[in-house]
Amino acid sequence: MTSLAKVLMVSLCVIYLALQWTSPTFDPESLRGARVLVTGASSGIGEQMAYHYARFGAQVVITARREKVLQQVVEKCLSLGAQKAVYIAADMSTDADPDRVVDFALEELGGLDYLVLNHIGPSYIRMWDGDHEQVQQLMKINFHSYVQMAGRALPFLERTGGALVVVSSVGGRVNTPCVAPYTSTKFALNGFFGSLRHELVMKRSNVSISICTLGLIDTASAMKHVREFTDMPAYPAADAALNIIITGATRQRELFYPWFTQ
Repeated sequence: MTSLAKVLMVSLCVIYLALQWTSPTFDPESLRGARVLVTGASSGIGEQMAYHYARFGAQVVITARREKVLQQVVEKCLSLGAQKAVYIAADMSTDADPDRVVDFALEELGGLDYLVLNHIGPSYIRMWDGDHEQVQQLMKINFHSYVQMAGRALPFLERTGGALVVVSSVGGRVNTPCVAPYTSTKFALNGFFGSLRHELVMKRSNVSISICTLGLIDTASAMKHVREFTDMPAYPAADAALNIIITGATRQRELFYPWFTQ
């Protein structure tokens, strides 16, 4: 290893330790009784977030398309200690369902402390063949529905000094071949919610926005599509979920998981 490489390595370690030392302290009790809406919660990271919130004693509304699976997740949340756990099946590719889900959560919980936007539409690893409808459909699910739900929920998050948590990807930071429709939606998320965060600060809003940039996570859907193309390590969904929750609870601006993603 050259001297320059050693200096860079030491510098990165120092920066990482400094960030860890100065990061806000997470108090699990802050989530007891918290009113939380988690999207994309029938499997993967969203499912694991629902379980973590349940263990912290939160009140949880979960949503995804598959009703039978949502029922099972809700039952497990209640067994893990959730003060309340209910579900609503919804399709984020429709115009009506994003608003319907937020309204359902507000009615069931009587308010909202955390809106965790995590759902994604089906995506494939292949070169783009000119199919504009595919891009349009994925943008509707991965981006427009996020914006729609955030707009619906913001007035209620203002009342509670709540938090908006957006799950994004390293694909929204780095141009990557063979996933152009997917990465375009993640770049859009980072751009919109990064700008919105500045606007909320300018308006002296009490709502925080956390953007979570994830690397490769070992969800079933990710492994199904990625494993034949790469042997890079995948990181546990349960750990990613916990880090996302802590980031939102401590009102941090950003999360990079795993840490070297940054």
